[in-house]
Amino acid sequence: MAAIGSIPGNMSVPLGNQPLQAELARLEQDALHLASGLAQPGTPPSPQGFAQSMADALRGIDARDQEASAQIAAVERGESDDLVGAMLASQQASLSFSMLMQVRNKVVGAVDELIKLQL
Repeated sequence: MAAIGSIPGNMSVPLGNQPLQAELARLEQDALHLASGLAQPGTPPSPQGFAQSMADALRGIDARDQEASAQIAAVERGESDDLVGAMLASQQASLSFSMLMQVRNKVVGAVDELIKLQL
């Protein structure tokens, strides 16, 4: 199976998802900090909590989607001839949303597991 952003024939297309990967890494660190804070009472919470990180990620993904929609609309109106750029922006927005949904599903699954724990 080919990696995301790769094209058969050993050619790759950079998707520019490094900021998203950095955001996911930060979310993971926040989740680990939250988990360690739950295990050790008295630990001060981080200045930016997990909920705030998720809200920031959601705002970023929404901004990326709106930018892609604006680029596609500009191509449709004939104001821009960058169809490839508009399609790449659309695919990046779609990939960002898919990654957010995967994170959401993991968090929901973790919460379900926590609810099922016997105390």
